[in-house]
Amino acid sequence: MKKILPLLLLFLSGCEYVKEKVDLVIVNANIYTVDEGFSKAEAFAVHKGKFIAVGTTEEIRDQYTSDQLVDADGRTITPGLIDAHCHFYGLGLDQQVVDLTGTKSFEEVLERVEQFQRENPKDFILGRGWDQNDWEKKEYPTRKELDKLFPDTPVALRRIDGHAMLVNKVALDSAGIDRGTKIEGGEIVKGAMGITGVLIDNPMQLIDSITPAPDLETRIEALKDAERICLNHGLTTVNDAGLDRSTIELIDSLQQAGEISIRVYAMVSNTPENVDHYIYQGPIKTDRLNVRSVKVYADGALGSRGAYLKKPYSDKWGHYGAMVTPIEDIEDLARRLAISEYQMNTHAIGDSANAVVLRTYNKILKDSSDRRWKVEHAQVIDSVDFKYFGKNIIPSVQPTHATSDMYWAEERLGEERMTGAYAFKKLLDQAGLVALGTDFPVEDVSPFLTFYAAVTRRDLDGNPKEGFQMKDALTREEALKGMTIWAAYSNFEEDEKGSIEIGKFADFVIYDKDMMKVPVQEIPTIMAEQTFVNGVTR
Repeated sequence: MKKILPLLLLFLSGCEYVKEKVDLVIVNANIYTVDEGFSKAEAFAVHKGKFIAVGTTEEIRDQYTSDQLVDADGRTITPGLIDAHCHFYGLGLDQQVVDLTGTKSFEEVLERVEQFQRENPKDFILGRGWDQNDWEKKEYPTRKELDKLFPDTPVALRRIDGHAMLVNKVALDSAGIDRGTKIEGGEIVKGAMGITGVLIDNPMQLIDSITPAPDLETRIEALKDAERICLNHGLTTVNDAGLDRSTIELIDSLQQAGEISIRVYAMVSNTPENVDHYIYQGPIKTDRLNVRSVKVYADGALGSRGAYLKKPYSDKWGHYGAMVTPIEDIEDLARRLAISEYQMNTHAIGDSANAVVLRTYNKILKDSSDRRWKVEHAQVIDSVDFKYFGKNIIPSVQPTHATSDMYWAEERLGEERMTGAYAFKKLLDQAGLVALGTDFPVEDVSPFLTFYAAVTRRDLDGNPKEGFQMKDALTREEALKGMTIWAAYSNFEEDEKGSIEIGKFADFVIYDKDMMKVPVQEIPTIMAEQTFVNGVTR
């Protein structure tokens, strides 16, 4: 018996359960998995960049061990956030031009431009971010002061929405723009002084054609700057709404070299060269890059009165805005994309532009399934056109547009049209999902402002107290889904991201506050303490 006992103990010790070694274990967390049941969890294990187990702290501790064991101490975790509509590369480039966001007068715009030029002398001055709707005098500026300050240096200052631009005489002359210049799909604004210097939509292309292109070093720096900003805000995937081939290839090369880690859903800019190349090549899919959509502009923006309306603007009689892309061209491209694997994602703001896009999509996709074509912005919809939305035609909207525009939108549209404007809840009810984004740098990068605007429909001062058109507010659960699993679905990526589930990429964010429970006024102050891509903190 004495001989048997040691042997028995040795046998039992050999049968002791050996924990599986993994790359990362998170325990004691408040996890919103955003799975189908919107279930909660406390812990998960990550190996080779993917979630391999999700459960309670006890379950995960019992089964897994890791050199990286993180005790979250009750902090909140969600899937990595997805911005369903932004301008990632543009955000990076904007770090190198005059920042005009938040200016309260044209005088302040001029002061910033002067200061920038003193500190960073340029042969061609670029800036972005002004909005005349934020000024006491809510009128377009003119080039008069720019001509005096910069008689020999071209200046081009984009409006916050990117759909209007103020330029000086040197820039106009360099681009060959005069009173006889005509270009469809926009406006060269004229006044007592002749050309005022304000260009809306397509005429801006004439200035773009003479603007010095950034060199390779500048472009790489821009992409890295944009990634740093996005990761700091908890964004692990960004949908860049309009990139040319050279930039897509640069992003791919930087991702492959490990220079940038953020995932990019790239919408191809609608030019003949880009479209021909990518349709011929077919979709491109890596772990970090997805190229399978084309970005089209139907009309301009409401703030610059470029959005295309069915009836005239309430504050500019006889003016309807304009289609940036002719209707026949939209239909021709839709037919071409319908026989490819590419998704069509079309910017549409005004009710007339939305009607064109929705009816075109409906006609072209009538016999198709699971195409998931998107209407980007879907901002003003006539009541008769909501019916076209569904799983085949998805609304991709930006909640902060509602709270930025609410001060003046009714002046543009009138009371009747406002019932179908910024109608996120109605779009959700019709389509079954909404993909949420920011449109940065038009709006702030912060996804917490997106969440706040979607839920409260208020500005950062808490106004209006009752919320702006609260019938179209989203719940907190709907807002989080719109920034994760619904956005992933809109990208054909719901099987690999958008929720914390076994087999999906280990993209997740640890926060300092629980966005699902904190008082609403605290939502904008939430911080992404750590952002993980493939289980690696960035």
